[in-house]
This record gives sequence, C-alpha cells and structure tokens, in this order.
Amino acid sequence: MILDGKELAGQVRAELASRIDALRSAGRQVRLDAVICSGNAGGEVYAASQERTCRQMGIDYRLHPLAEDVSEQVVLESIHRLNSDSSVHAIMVHMPMPEQVHPDRIQSAIDPVKDVEGVNPANIGNVIYGRRSLMPCTALAAMTMIESTGVRLQGKVAVCVGASRIVGRPVAVLLMQAEATVMSTNVHTPDLAAMTRQADIVISAAGVPGLVTGDMLKPGAIVVDVGINRIVDPETGRTRTVGDVEFDSVSRVAGWMSPVPGGVGPVTVAMLLRNTVEAAERAANA
Repeated sequence: MILDGKELAGQVRAELASRIDALRSAGRQVRLDAVICSGNAGGEVYAASQERTCRQMGIDYRLHPLAEDVSEQVVLESIHRLNSDSSVHAIMVHMPMPEQVHPDRIQSAIDPVKDVEGVNPANIGNVIYGRRSLMPCTALAAMTMIESTGVRLQGKVAVCVGASRIVGRPVAVLLMQAEATVMSTNVHTPDLAAMTRQADIVISAAGVPGLVTGDMLKPGAIVVDVGINRIVDPETGRTRTVGDVEFDSVSRVAGWMSPVPGGVGPVTVAMLLRNTVEAAERAANA
C-alpha cells in the first residue's frame, strides 16, 4: 500500500483548521516568520509555496529577506529581534545560508519556544523526553507516516538508514519510545542489507539514490523514504527527483511504502504548520 503523503497532509491540515479558528476567535492570529537570504533559489520557491499554504490556512506568513552578502552578525541580530518580539511566536530560517554564515549558530540562536522547525539543539534534545510538538519536522513526518499504517510498533524491528541529527537520530528515538527495537546505520555500517532484511520498518534518510532495493527487505515491511535526490534520467535526459528507495523492486516486496515525490515531503510541510499552531497555542496560554 502506498503511504500517500498528500492525503495524510490534508488530514493534518483539516485538524489544524479548527485550532486556528479557535485562536482567531480568541483574538490570536497564528503567525509564521521566516528569514531568507537572496540567492537561495530553492528557498525562494519553498517560501512562495509556504506563503500560499499559510494564506489558505489563515496563517499570517511574513518573510524577512536579507542580502546574499549579509554577515553572520546581521542574521543573528534579525533572529534576536524576532525572538524578543512578543507578537512573533513561530520562527524558521530557510537553508542554505550563504557560506559566510554558520547554520548551526543561526539555528541555535532561535528561541526554542518559537523554533517551529525543531532545529535548535534544545528541541532536538527534548525528543529524548518524548516531547514531540517542536521537534524536527521531517522526523515527525516520518513517524506520522509509520503510525498511519495502524501497525502496532511494540516489539517491531526498525532500521534507520542514516543517522542525521534532524531525521535519523530523532526518528530512532521516537521508535524507541514506541517500544520498537531500533538499529541505526551510517556510512560505516558493514552489511546494511543484513540489517534491513530483519526489519519490519525501514526509514531511509541517507541521500543516496537507489540505496534500498527489494532484495534487501523483509516481505511486508513498512518502508519510509526520506531521501530527496535529483538525478538525470538516462532515457530522457531530463532531471527528476527520486528517493533512496528503488521504487519498482521495493513495491513488489514491501507492505507499505512512501513514494518520492508525494510522500514524506507534503507531511513535513504539514508538521511545520502543526508546530506553528502549537507555538501559537503555547504563546496564548503563557
């Protein structure tokens, strides 16, 4: 069965609509402030898409553009202004930043209670304590897709392919909290296939096209593909987006799988909106 990210994201947005209406009735406008630097073409496309989605949801989206040659200090000052503005309760920064700006310093500067992408180390650390609300959006999206299958996770074997701090590691912790048995792999793992063949659940976030194939899987496994890779199709010469999972072979073995595109991506955006609404509710109750 295909894990349809667009359908699942639609369900999340429908659930958020009533919460946004409740805040508006109480005189609270849900607002998302985003910082972006010129020259970030991908970020600009994403920002435009965010603005459209927020407008549809009744969320006030405000973009704060900075010059491409901006200094790190100026970016930090922009973050600090948003942190100290009581009317701002949700902040994100479009990556990548220019090479003169260190992304870790910028992400660490965002107030944890306004960090709706869950990239501040404080929020990533909170995952250990089971606090999901402002955790990394992609990790939360992957877990949401797994839970949407309705499969009982207790005692299941899960393999996280890739150990990044915003996807692989947080997902591993979430699965541990669900009492699954979890294995985390990285580029040094000697026999990846030996691990994935044991797994009831495979989450791949390695950024390697075609890394996971059908012969590496246990029949009926849940496969969530977080990879986003741009490749040139040898037959057409056109560039297209693929995941880490080889769709054709895996679809003949897996019980559930997420496609790329149309899988984790839409749910990640929905999780950003959910975090934004959560931040607004917390601010209203502070």
